[in-house]
Amino acid sequence: MDTLFSNATVVTMDESMHLYTGGFVGVTDSKISYVGKNPPPEDVKPQKIIDGTGMVLMPGLINCHTHLPMTLLRGYADDYDLQTWLTEYIFPKEAHLDDRCVKAATLLGIAECLQFGVTSVTDMYDHIDAIAEAVAESGIKANLSRGTTLFDPEGFEFDKYPACQELVAAREKWHNYDNGRIRIEASIHGEYTSSHELWDAMAEYCINEGVRMHIHLSETESEHNSCVEKYGLTPAQLLDCHHVFDVPTTAAHCVWLTEEDRKLLAKRGVSAAHNPISNLKLASGVADVMAMVKDGMNVCLGTDGTASNNNLDLFEEIKAAALLAKEKHRDPTAVSATAALMMATVCGARAQGRDTECGMIKEGMDADLILVDFTRPHLMPCHNVISSLAYSARGGDVCLTMVRGKVLYAGGKFPTIDLSAVVKELAEYAMPRVFQPTGGDESSAS
Repeated sequence: MDTLFSNATVVTMDESMHLYTGGFVGVTDSKISYVGKNPPPEDVKPQKIIDGTGMVLMPGLINCHTHLPMTLLRGYADDYDLQTWLTEYIFPKEAHLDDRCVKAATLLGIAECLQFGVTSVTDMYDHIDAIAEAVAESGIKANLSRGTTLFDPEGFEFDKYPACQELVAAREKWHNYDNGRIRIEASIHGEYTSSHELWDAMAEYCINEGVRMHIHLSETESEHNSCVEKYGLTPAQLLDCHHVFDVPTTAAHCVWLTEEDRKLLAKRGVSAAHNPISNLKLASGVADVMAMVKDGMNVCLGTDGTASNNNLDLFEEIKAAALLAKEKHRDPTAVSATAALMMATVCGARAQGRDTECGMIKEGMDADLILVDFTRPHLMPCHNVISSLAYSARGGDVCLTMVRGKVLYAGGKFPTIDLSAVVKELAEYAMPRVFQPTGGDESSAS
């Protein structure tokens, strides 16, 4: 045994929601090799023992929708509606990005994720090769997609379109890197930023190659209604007609789904990535989590990018998801603490296609684990550990993050990320490049 966590309150999130007070979890060769309320047999000699007294040990959190490189744009354009925010502020600045900017910004985002207990992310952005390099170096898990738009479909060919070429190249280079730690997915940015030429070609590619899909769906009321006015179909119904959901798909936001949409997406096995904080900040609305679950959809959590959140603290999303559901239905039993935690762990793993490897503390699964310090004043007294995790804990309470048995964050340090070098690169290269006072900004549409 490589590592033994001892005397921790172990929240397994397994099928029976086992919880061990003063429990033990062993890690061997990147896997969870022991879970129990008593120490392992005496003949088992761990190389390292981590005392979990006063701590909660739980599965790492899974952020199912984000844009990691947008750390560069944190706080740049706040208090705007989505369309104004995107077209007048975000797209023009993103046009200045290059691989070097994106890699540094991604490493900063990964450090933030690890500090807040996130062990796996689902990311959508361009410059995917630079993002994959950052993920590979850091040790975090990631499902990565090259966000793809198509504003001018004239002459479009999948094999010649730059974004599609990048997707194919990324699949060849990075898919299943490090025994599946990195997975490459396809992405259609959204119905309103593309056209049927892209939908058809991307769907065909995904179906033929067995590629998962990541998409923004019905995020705002205007987006949803404009699609209905233009096509006579909702975004979900329209994209389904073009076979976009014929492969496993994570659909971000899903704020304005109709009942027919929810049932259709459930039938197709689509997971909804709920982003409560971003949706509130952009005044996009509140997704009906209870209705989605009732209609059979898997619902997970995401932060969205830091430009619209403004952080990557998934504990905030856990609390917000539960509270918003209670208010929406005027029912305090809606989305319980347990359900909210499941969205950030079990349901997230399911959405990523990783449910056999993580999301629970269970023998044989990857040792994707976090320790949460319950000796903090705002976490005492603890009458119910599940409730405290959902309603009182913060990302800053995480004191250790482990992915596949390797500690990637502990005590303010990042063993795999030179944070000072990242900050220097951002300050001296990325920020001046992106915010240079030049004219002729163009949308990064390709």
